[in-house]
Amino acid sequence: MVTIQRVQHVSVPMRPDGQAEARRFYSSHLGLTEIPPPVDLSHLAIVWFQAGADGDEIHCFVDERADSRLPVQHLCLEVDDLAALRANLQAAGVAIQETDPIHNRPRCFVRDPFGNLIELTEITGPYDVAAPVDASASAG
Repeated sequence: MVTIQRVQHVSVPMRPDGQAEARRFYSSHLGLTEIPPPVDLSHLAIVWFQAGADGDEIHCFVDERADSRLPVQHLCLEVDDLAALRANLQAAGVAIQETDPIHNRPRCFVRDPFGNLIELTEITGPYDVAAPVDASASAG
């Protein structure tokens, strides 16, 4: 049986010009440490913070729309066997959404019955020192 290990990160929206404000609030006011996002996502205007000793993270993504139901607003769950969970979900008829691959972070998205976006990931190694991954290699 697949086990959820922990909540790995929470993503929150920010305005297109909000990077400095995010840094001020999360680093200066809350005392969180900014961490570099993986090189695979370097094309995005995002700011990430470490939120705890267990590697929990807060990801600030740009929101260029006024709509508060953003596709990037999501909960990420770390699992111990993503391939097995993916197979179980597919067998149950749950729609799986693919996304940009991240080195050492196989991942996919699903929606709960209420439409909330949930990212599922398995951490297989560090991502901050890796070259971009081949998108065809991460699908599974």
